[in-house]
Amino acid sequence: MPSSYHHGDLRAQVLRGAATAVADSGPDALSLRDLARQVGVSHAAPAYHFGDRRGLFTALAVEGFGLLGDALADSVAQGAFDRTAVAYVGFAVAHPGHFAVMFRPALLDAADPDLVAAQAQTGALLDAGLDSIRDECLRVPRAQARAAAWALVHGVAVLCLSGALPDAQPEELALAAARQLFGE
Repeated sequence: MPSSYHHGDLRAQVLRGAATAVADSGPDALSLRDLARQVGVSHAAPAYHFGDRRGLFTALAVEGFGLLGDALADSVAQGAFDRTAVAYVGFAVAHPGHFAVMFRPALLDAADPDLVAAQAQTGALLDAGLDSIRDECLRVPRAQARAAAWALVHGVAVLCLSGALPDAQPEELALAAARQLFGE
């Protein structure tokens, strides 16, 4: 239930603060008490909205899957897998705090209905993005190609975000990787 203190939407403000804190220091370093202090609210405010760290990370992941879906929608509608790969990596680079928790099941409440719905909706977009690949470009069954494509773009994003590829241009690398993988 959103709250409207003098901050406006406190829930959204705490999520923004969490995304920033996770992007800066990683999810393991986040404490609700420190987050409350950074956002300028009582230490009880984050717990009121999210319950605990798992609830906060789950809400951050739900928001992240929504943002990822928004980022993928145009390229999927155009049937351009290479652009979908670029959109995926572009999302990760633009939203590193969300990205850092979205694919860490140990941090999340896997049974949360909002999370389940958000994952399914975004997963369907990712599947549709790969379904734009022509059959003659595939060398393995489509299910394996889906897994390989996701591993590829996710790996590019992780390597770029971690600094392992310091000179890489993430979106250019994603485009090159997608074209190399599927010859599109």
